[in-house]
Amino acid sequence: MTPRYSLVVPFYNEAGNILPLIDRAVVVLDSLGHDYEILLVNDGSTDATAGEIAACLARWPHCRALHQPRNLGQATALLDGLRAAHGEIILTMDGDGQNDPRDFPLLLAPVEAGTLDVACGWRHDRHDSWLRRKMSRLANFVRSRVLGDHLHDSGCQLRVLRRASIAALFPFELLQSFLPAILIAAGFRLGEFKVRHHPRTRGQANYGLRQLWLRPTLAMLRLRRRLRASVAS
Repeated sequence: MTPRYSLVVPFYNEAGNILPLIDRAVVVLDSLGHDYEILLVNDGSTDATAGEIAACLARWPHCRALHQPRNLGQATALLDGLRAAHGEIILTMDGDGQNDPRDFPLLLAPVEAGTLDVACGWRHDRHDSWLRRKMSRLANFVRSRVLGDHLHDSGCQLRVLRRASIAALFPFELLQSFLPAILIAAGFRLGEFKVRHHPRTRGQANYGLRQLWLRPTLAMLRLRRRLRASVAS
């Protein structure tokens, strides 16, 4: 039987974060009263991520695993997970434990009611480094005007999507951040809601100028050309 919900979570070297995160997610999904699956995408991790995913499969029968042959990047891991999901409604979140699955009911409500096709989280009170918060705020300001998505926080991975929206996505660098703009350009109704954000307690995120500004800027300009060409055709 097709599950009502699919939760897709990409992981890259997140050993120590996975079991606690899925434990919290299961509590929320159990409370929704519908069948669900959890798809754990291992993006070629080199630590103990694969073993921790295996422990999730043994503990929770709702879990499935998708193992990438090597580290292909978050964009590819996310898209592969979305395409492999079976649910009528797709939920996504980061694997670092900073997103809070308790916010899923907030995002699900407008999608279930039929007023939105996509509901996105907005980390209005972020618990990241000063540099990352400042650079992200500037990047969001520029992107929202260049691509016209008008979001405060396109990088928040806490999202709920109707299954039909997945067909509009395509492989693209930094898809995890540009997904809202692509779906808006495709005509889907999208909304943004304030959600919780927690400090990272395990592992380490490495972000420099290239990851926070240069690479997203170049990708944004390429995406704008592609979206404009699509509209023109």
